[in-house]
Formats: sequence, C-alpha cells, structure tokens
Amino acid sequence: MDAIVTAGGIPDEKDLLYPLTRGGPKALLPIGGKPMIQWVLDALSDAKCIERVVVVGLSEESGLSCTKPLSFLPNQGSMLANIFAGAQKILTDNPSAGVLFSISSDIPALTAGMVDWMAGEVGAGEFDVYYNFITRDAMESRFPGSKRTYTRFKDIEVCGGDLTAFRSAMLTTDDGVWQELINSRKNVLKQAAVIGYGTLLLLLLRQLTIEDAVARVSKRLELRARAVRCPYPEIGMDVDKPAQLALLENDLASRGLA
Repeated sequence: MDAIVTAGGIPDEKDLLYPLTRGGPKALLPIGGKPMIQWVLDALSDAKCIERVVVVGLSEESGLSCTKPLSFLPNQGSMLANIFAGAQKILTDNPSAGVLFSISSDIPALTAGMVDWMAGEVGAGEFDVYYNFITRDAMESRFPGSKRTYTRFKDIEVCGGDLTAFRSAMLTTDDGVWQELINSRKNVLKQAAVIGYGTLLLLLLRQLTIEDAVARVSKRLELRARAVRCPYPEIGMDVDKPAQLALLENDLASRGLA
C-alpha cells in the first residue's frame, strides 16, 4: 500500500498554534526532538504494509526522511486537493495502486503497528472508503484531558481518526460534496447537513447509529463506506492546540521516545 501524508496546514494569526509556528507549517512543529511529521514518517518507514510515501504541503528542503521511497508535492490549497494530488502522484509512479492511505501529519503518537493494523482492516479493499473512529471512553482513558470533540450517536460517543483508506478509483468521483465534507470536518453537524437535513435532525435527536450514518453517507456519495472501530486512540490524537502538543510531548517522553 502507498500513503499520502497531508502537511499543508499553516496556522494563521487567529490559530492557537500561531505563537509556536509564526507562519510556518504546523507539520514541522518540534516535538520530542524532531518535527511532528517525522514521527509519522518513522511509523510509515517501519510499517510492513507501506511501499511508498508522498508528502503534500512540504518540499525536500524540509529535511524529512523515510526508508520507503519518498516524494514531495507543494500545497494544493485545500485538504481535498492535497489528497487528490498525492493520489495522482502515486498512480503515476504505480498505476496498479489499488487502496491508498491518507494520513494527517499531526498524529506523532502513530506507530508502525497501528498502520499495519489498519491495512489488515482494509484487506483486499472491498469498500471504497475506510474511516476509523475511537470511542470517548478509549480516548479519555489513554489521553486524559485531551479535549477532543466527540459526536454522540444513539449507541455510542466517538471522535474520528486521522488515518483513512480509500480506493484509488474514487479519484473519478465528483469533488463537490467531498469538498464540503472536508471543509466541515471539524463540525459533524455541518457534515450531517451536507449529507442531508434528515440526517442532521436524526443526529440532533440522537436517533442515528453509526451504522445508520454509514449507510446514509454511502447513499449520498454513491460509494461503499465502512466505519472501523479503532482500538488505538493515538490515531485520533492530533495536535490542534498548544495543550495537546504538550500532552503528546509528555506522552512520548514517558515512553522513552522523546
């Protein structure tokens, strides 16, 4: 499998991370003695399932390394455009690529074992999209005080993971709805409104199960989706605030990694 690492985010002056980045890429924030994205690349280096990696949003001058073949592409202006550009690069280098990973650059607690676990969940790629989620209990047990944003369904309360798999054939899908979903990725109510206001109402009334949500997304986007219950909170522990950066710095240090 091949992986796209999205690293185009640059915090603006309104962002809580701006005092730390000062106009630089969030992916290069130092944590545990190296850039945050390097932890992700190290995990991909050691993952048995990964063949090649494309970083979108940074250049070779960033000084990053990976033991797998590594390419760089400039920021394309949006997360969706970055993913599409990364996928196109992979398909140029490997036309037979079937299922691709999209991974955020701000999950430094990611390990090779977690990447290989996700590859096992994907298997032969029966579905078009594999989106993982972490339960609130699991996240708060592993990372107390992480202040993640949760969505309450009828049967469970969850947050999303930052490692997604998708079939390369989805590149032919119209990107209008995808762009709306990406733009509202931090607000599940807005996402539900994009899928349909009936979905939004059911979510507000807490009458929607995860299975219901997957079925509605699949129908709206005309694809086959699977929500994967992730046992690794690290996949959902991204860095949006200084406190989360400090939390992960301490976590890496406690495990003798930083």
